[in-house]
Amino acid sequence: MTPPVVEFQRVTKSYFRGEQEIPVLKDFSLSVPPGRFLAIMGPSGSGKTTILNLVAGLDRPTQGTIRAAGLAVSQQGESDLARWRARHIGFVFQFYNLVPSLTARENVALVTEIAVAPMEPEEALDWVGLGARMDHFPAEMSGGEQQRVAIARAIAKRPDVLLCDEPTGALDSKTGIRVLEALTRINTDLGTTTAVITHNAAIREIAHTVVSFADGRVSDVHHNETRRTPAEITW
Repeated sequence: MTPPVVEFQRVTKSYFRGEQEIPVLKDFSLSVPPGRFLAIMGPSGSGKTTILNLVAGLDRPTQGTIRAAGLAVSQQGESDLARWRARHIGFVFQFYNLVPSLTARENVALVTEIAVAPMEPEEALDWVGLGARMDHFPAEMSGGEQQRVAIARAIAKRPDVLLCDEPTGALDSKTGIRVLEALTRINTDLGTTTAVITHNAAIREIAHTVVSFADGRVSDVHHNETRRTPAEITW
């Protein structure tokens, strides 16, 4: 059997405020096969963003083991994790974090210059349908186009795992669908394992697997036998 690309084994994560322990994840286990599109859903404070931070090694579990993209993430030092993230993990956030003084091509090149075997910036922008906009600055682009530049920047290093935190949260429905089309194409055609945090219940219909959280625990795991395309969902 193909090993999972992401695996949580009985992970607990707590934060401390003085002597007060504040649990965020409680005895959480999850196994994600390669090439899956995962939707992570739940109310604010339920532990969704903590999941992405733990996968990327930006935070450490209080207990338990995490493996991602071939690495025992929870057992590595900071310098090793930084090198590993640069090669294997892509990030897309709700707010685009583009450099305003650089063109779309130059924003993507920031990643390709430090990756091991990257795409050319032009290829990554073509993947998200922005081949004709690569020499435009962020201020000359719509919010959806800026988000697609951010996606191109994330995939240009050919990551094993793409982590997306509310990537359509600041977008209207039409623009959000264009962004989701880019993400599903990358997942399907490149085979990139993709995890999307969202409050938008419609996105659950395009995922392979939907993990719902409540109070730091998994309340439901649902596998879609048939996935809808972004154009078919009711926003």
